[in-house]
Amino acid sequence: MSAPHDTAHHDTAADATIATTTRITVKSAEDMRGLGRRLATFLRPGDLVLLTGELGAGKTTLTRGLGEGLGVRGAVTSPTFVIARVHPPLGDGPALVHVDAYRLHGGLDEMEDLDLDVSLPESVIVVEWGDGKVEELSDDRLHVVIERAVGADAPGLDDLDSAEEVDDERGVTVTGVGARWAGVDLTPLG
Repeated sequence: MSAPHDTAHHDTAADATIATTTRITVKSAEDMRGLGRRLATFLRPGDLVLLTGELGAGKTTLTRGLGEGLGVRGAVTSPTFVIARVHPPLGDGPALVHVDAYRLHGGLDEMEDLDLDVSLPESVIVVEWGDGKVEELSDDRLHVVIERAVGADAPGLDDLDSAEEVDDERGVTVTGVGARWAGVDLTPLG
């Protein structure tokens, strides 16, 4: 896995929050799970993680790695049809609440039925397709955007040997928003 890092600290005029950003290139599903395991070392109870990416981009694979890194019970699979799954910790760490908001269109009002605000203080909540729907849960959150490499125009493809590797490559941008993430160096994720 190659990791070109671009870490920046800035105040956004729109919401006056502090953001820390890093970008990672992920070349396989196993690398995506590894990124999830590394990301888990940054997380603590009360953290909200929003995952964005097209269908098949690797959101659930990343969450599977998070579950491994957090040491939670149960196989992490896509919660598309049940909306949310709770994975209790095997030890002293936080539970993982894995939410798929793809089919929810009512924003936070519809999400309130899931009682995420009750789970948040003692859990790590990961919401796939959560952008524009759950930001109100916390001023502090981690945004993870996963983008597929597309054809020869994708950055960093010169060293790939096959089209299959191109299909697996992802660009992952991790942005910490709010006071919780201010000053947190995310570059070790790469």
